[in-house]
Amino acid sequence: MTSVSAVVVDFFAGDELVSCVDSLHREGVERIVVVDNSTEGASARALSGHEVVLVDTQVNTGYGRGMNRGVAFAGECRYLVLSNPDVLVHPHAVERLVSYMDTHPDVGIAGPTIVDSTGATYPSIRIFPNVLLAGLHALLVPLWRGNPFTKRYRSPGRNGHVDWVSGAFFITRTTAFQAVGGFDERYFMFAEDMDLCWRLQAAGWRIAVVPEATVTHIEGVSRARAPRAMVRAHHASALKFEARTARGVRRLLLPLAAMVLGSRYLVLSIVSPRTPRR
Repeated sequence: MTSVSAVVVDFFAGDELVSCVDSLHREGVERIVVVDNSTEGASARALSGHEVVLVDTQVNTGYGRGMNRGVAFAGECRYLVLSNPDVLVHPHAVERLVSYMDTHPDVGIAGPTIVDSTGATYPSIRIFPNVLLAGLHALLVPLWRGNPFTKRYRSPGRNGHVDWVSGAFFITRTTAFQAVGGFDERYFMFAEDMDLCWRLQAAGWRIAVVPEATVTHIEGVSRARAPRAMVRAHHASALKFEARTARGVRRLLLPLAAMVLGSRYLVLSIVSPRTPRR
């Protein structure tokens, strides 16, 4: 697949990173760029003998900035596959994503079906949240996963088109990604995928999901090294996205959003440092 390059941002994923790279190679992706955010050369050690382009950042740049740096080394390609390091690509997933993009020229990003290590479907398809929806989802999901506000937030789109898809793994049209400036590097971790989809739609592109393409995401491998910092980044990024996108009455509700997210962060940091599912 010379029309596709893959970029993987790694942070101490170890064996999972190797499995991810191997699965991309099996899918025919020839150029794979691995961005090492570990600051300790962990990616190079894990991938010894593997054919990849390794970008050593010397510092943990964050996910979006790391992706942008990796894309700079992706070479000439029509599509970019952007992936977490703890993702295993199922057979024909990349082929099906490319085929969909080829036949839907108005789509800027397409995501696959994402399942976790147990085979359960991960809620990777979301709608853009408002203050009320996001607040109630954020407050209730740690205690009541099946609440109606979370179900609404994670509701599927229509005719394959959605508001945004998880940044754990997706394919994007290189021209579209570059036209909007790639990921916003003001997000260190989390919400950079939502923000990218927001800006692409504002530029006239559609966001889609291709259910027949599947990947497994072994969630939280890298985040486990700094769980409290990731919980903090998760909530800070959510508030940053709301501040960037809120219009009209929603802007007046920003203090309420900050209060809700701040309260949730305090509760989670005390009860459990594990980063919550978004």
